[in-house]
Amino acid sequence: MAEVRPSPSSTNLAESTGQRPPTGSVVDRKPPPAGNHTPTTLFGSAPNRTVVILAALGAGLAVAASMPPWGWWPLAFVGIAVLDELIADQPWRTRFARTWLMAAAWLYPAMLWMWDLTAPGYVVAVAFFAAYFATAAALTPSGPGRRLVLPLSFALAELARWSWPFGGVPLAHLAMSQVETPLAMAARIGGSLAVVVAVVITGQVVAAAARRQTREAVVGLIVLVVLVGAGFAHPQATITRQVEVALVQGGGPQRTRASSDQQPVVLARHVEATRLIDQPVDLVIWPENVVNPGRFLSHDDADALVRQVAADVDASVLAGWFFPISDRATVNYHSTITPEGDEIDRYDKVRLVPFGEYVPLRSLIESINDEVPGRDVQVGTAEPVLDTPVGPVGVAISWEGFFEVRSRAAVRAGAELLTNPTNGSSYWLTQVQTQQVASNQLRAIENDRWVLQVAPTGFSAVVAPDGTVVQRTGISERATLSDTVDMRHGLTLAARFGFWPVALAGLTALAVTQYRWRFDSGHQVGAGDRLS
Repeated sequence: MAEVRPSPSSTNLAESTGQRPPTGSVVDRKPPPAGNHTPTTLFGSAPNRTVVILAALGAGLAVAASMPPWGWWPLAFVGIAVLDELIADQPWRTRFARTWLMAAAWLYPAMLWMWDLTAPGYVVAVAFFAAYFATAAALTPSGPGRRLVLPLSFALAELARWSWPFGGVPLAHLAMSQVETPLAMAARIGGSLAVVVAVVITGQVVAAAARRQTREAVVGLIVLVVLVGAGFAHPQATITRQVEVALVQGGGPQRTRASSDQQPVVLARHVEATRLIDQPVDLVIWPENVVNPGRFLSHDDADALVRQVAADVDASVLAGWFFPISDRATVNYHSTITPEGDEIDRYDKVRLVPFGEYVPLRSLIESINDEVPGRDVQVGTAEPVLDTPVGPVGVAISWEGFFEVRSRAAVRAGAELLTNPTNGSSYWLTQVQTQQVASNQLRAIENDRWVLQVAPTGFSAVVAPDGTVVQRTGISERATLSDTVDMRHGLTLAARFGFWPVALAGLTALAVTQYRWRFDSGHQVGAGDRLS
């Protein structure tokens, strides 16, 4: 019987991944002609394990460095380019492992803020989120087809991370890295997912150019120009009127926890800061939950004080309230108080922070931990819009601002201006605060609206419809930001259709990929481990 020898490509695959190909795998390919050999990747045909690990970790750290607060945005493309090389022509298990390493090195630094809230939860959550991207790479073909599928599969991984579990965590994502670049304008077409697609395509263009694959690089650039150019060419919303606004930041220390003795102090800071307004304004916007009746501040006294402030500045005040209504429930809402002292509208927060404003699986958690919060915030049901004397104003309270569906719901309900009253005073570092500004830059572009972010200890910011940060406060300072902004009417493509076009394109690409793999494997004996 003739001796069966492994093909050269089988040997290279085993050397580069540290695994032998499974029995019967279809990995044999015709070697390229002599003198025209191109290595499998820029790392060579058989990089050792240490090189692969360092490359994956370096790619992830590069993407992390592109995120706020660091903002070295070109490094996002470098990280994606390295990843594209690492998964090229590799079996699915290797693609999964290498991408998990890359995503972990990206998310552990970029989501470090979670450590201060729950160290075990931080470790588990980031490992779990990294697996989303690893799965996306495993389902992506390893050959030339990855240049089409990987941008869309990564967009699906981001969407999954923004959605589940417990409503998702849409921070430190690829779209945030590009809020100061032209790529962000793709958000006007397909929301933040379209920006994710643009980032991955750009990284792949870098990889193709580095390998002197001119055709692939040119095709990628054409797709990129069309996607981003469509965002710039999108018709602008109609300006209905201009209004004078003032954002009030009371100031105070960071990394503090809520306490009843601080309730009157926080409110007093914002009353005093409001007195710094030195020009006529139409709207005064206060942060989330600065009006916090409780043990040292009665509801009636707080209400009277807010109404008096509205009368003193002769402007409507959008004020954030937070207080218990029973032994098991709390409310977190924003209301409109007119200069005449009338409360004409109210919006209760809908998207709540898990383990912060409500406890998922409460009965189970309480059985093993008696220190969980005793009250859940009552979930609102109304559209995220406040009626005001100057027109409808969209409201995304704090955490809601990270979710594009909330701002999109506001605009579709008629909002002509968007606000994001928030409270980041309990967070460690400035990661959450800077990423929230970046998130609101995306919300502005997606909806072609001015976005006003206001926080008790920073950052507060005025963001123009093109994503430009017109004004921003510092951390802990007492300040007011006054500006003239447009009320706008009209819907962008992103506001009309949201992330669905990108998500459906991604699902279609993965479905076609898997169909082709199954079809090919049905015609080739033992194609079990390729998934490519």
